Amino acid sequence: QVQLVESGGGLVQAGGSLRLSCVASGSIFRFNVMAWYRQAPGKQRELVADINSGGSTNYTDSVKGRFTISRGNALNTVYLQMNSLKPEDTANYYCYAHRTWEGNDYWGQGTQVTVSS
Repeated sequence: QVQLVESGGGLVQAGGSLRLSCVASGSIFRFNVMAWYRQAPGKQRELVADINSGGSTNYTDSVKGRFTISRGNALNTVYLQMNSLKPEDTANYYCYAHRTWEGNDYWGQGTQVTVSS
């Protein structure tokens, strides 16, 4: 059974940095797409950034130039380097993974990021 486990969240002051990590276990097959989503209280979950197995990336406009998504060598890990954090980045951040050949979506349990002003 596939499990995604996030780590690296926490409390940081505005302008600071955090690095989120997500490790997928329970499968030897790599994922076609891995991504980070976030959900703030009272808001819908939104895509922050994604990366495919070829290394192509996509970012939501509000984080461009501040966040960087990357994958580990094993391709079953994904990272999110977050710099110049703003209070509006405060949210629960979720790791997501997808394999095209099986059509399944996988989610982590979330890690809280809180940015104080």
